[in-house]
Amino acid sequence: MKKQFFIFAAGLGLIAGCSVGPDYQRPTAIASQPMPATFGETSSMTNLPEWKIAQPAADLPRGAWWKIFDRAELDRLENLAATNNQDLAATAAQLEQARALVKIARADFFPQLSAQPSYTRQRTSANAPVSGKPAGTAYTYNTFLAPLDLNWELDLFGRVRRETESAQARFGAAADDLASAKLSLQAEVASDYFMLRALEAEHALVADTITAYRRSLELTQNRRQGGIASDLDVSQAETQLRVAEAELPALELQRETLLHALATLCGQPATGFQLAPENLATSAIPNLPLSLPSELLERRPDIAAGERRMSAANADVGVAQSAFYPRVFLTGLAGYQSLSASSFFDWPSRVWAVGPSVTFPLFTGGRNRAQLAAARAAYDGTVANYRETVLTAFQEVEDELSAQHLLAAQLNAQNAAITAAQHTLDISNNRYRAGLVTYLDVATAQSVALSNERTAVQLAGQRLVAEVALIKALGGGWTKK
Repeated sequence: MKKQFFIFAAGLGLIAGCSVGPDYQRPTAIASQPMPATFGETSSMTNLPEWKIAQPAADLPRGAWWKIFDRAELDRLENLAATNNQDLAATAAQLEQARALVKIARADFFPQLSAQPSYTRQRTSANAPVSGKPAGTAYTYNTFLAPLDLNWELDLFGRVRRETESAQARFGAAADDLASAKLSLQAEVASDYFMLRALEAEHALVADTITAYRRSLELTQNRRQGGIASDLDVSQAETQLRVAEAELPALELQRETLLHALATLCGQPATGFQLAPENLATSAIPNLPLSLPSELLERRPDIAAGERRMSAANADVGVAQSAFYPRVFLTGLAGYQSLSASSFFDWPSRVWAVGPSVTFPLFTGGRNRAQLAAARAAYDGTVANYRETVLTAFQEVEDELSAQHLLAAQLNAQNAAITAAQHTLDISNNRYRAGLVTYLDVATAQSVALSNERTAVQLAGQRLVAEVALIKALGGGWTKK
């Protein structure tokens, strides 16, 4: 008996540690061509080193990247959102769920021990033969049982190891999802904040213009009373004033909508939520470096999450492949059994049993092959999703770099247009006061000047929002940690 046991144990030892299915190999980020080493128009697809194997680094600290804008109110909002945002709390709960699932998978490495004590009182049939007892007699007796049941799957072909590997990879992906949610939340708060400040600046500009239009209307009315201006001039001045006044509620509505959105992002009720006043013009525009290394994308948590989901899907292939192999269990039972409570724990009442059992998948109707094919297809899908995420990341960075350069050029041109429009307005006012033109020329020049100033304010806000989007696209900034 001992010889047979040792032969069995030696056989198990020979195959122990074997894990069926492919070991994970990180695929290239792009299937068919190398990627540029830097971002921006200076990068070229020729004479570049091969795209290196990605090493996701989403766990690197990003710090309070929004502090580069030097806005105290933005700092307050970001801290509120990090503490109180409910979407972020839900993502954090998903991370804890993934952590628990890893522990569940690891539990199968260990023997499962359970106790099932029972008490049974039963009666035999008088018409059923009982060995050693006279026929026609019924018997009533008790059975006391207190066993400890042992069940342990010997992970000979790596099914449990692959399931644990998959759970650990999904836990890593959940951690990256949380980092991605934090980065997205931070960027959304900053973007909404700058859009709101731009609306406030535009609102102040229109309000100042309305004040100027009122003075123009009063001047025109005085000139009409003096017989210098006509009723048409007065009507045009009043129309211009009323049109400008009608624009204020629309700007206020947009501001209130953004304010309520910020309240929700910060986990606060929209009712009564307010911001301290700040001037958009004081917002710093950080200087970009001349070139940005593409390795910065390794800090993007969505790329890291995609890579870890590939690892999990690869382990799932191993789990599916293990279904083609036998499953070996070691089972055991030990305890006490007696017909009487008084002798229940006596030494002769002990019972035990131990032995292995093997389950062979002889015929499953194609289930195992289908599960393996599904697992391989799922892995291929994660590879495609990972590569698409990398391509999208390059697109987003290039989009925001282009936005930075082109919005800066547009803003410079717009400032020149403001100067020209103001010069035109000064000439129109002088000619109107001299009686050389009608008020229509002044109204037209004022409208053009206002339109150019509003466009400049909007562009300043767009530049800040694009800066935030670039930081998000780079995974939290352009400085290597």
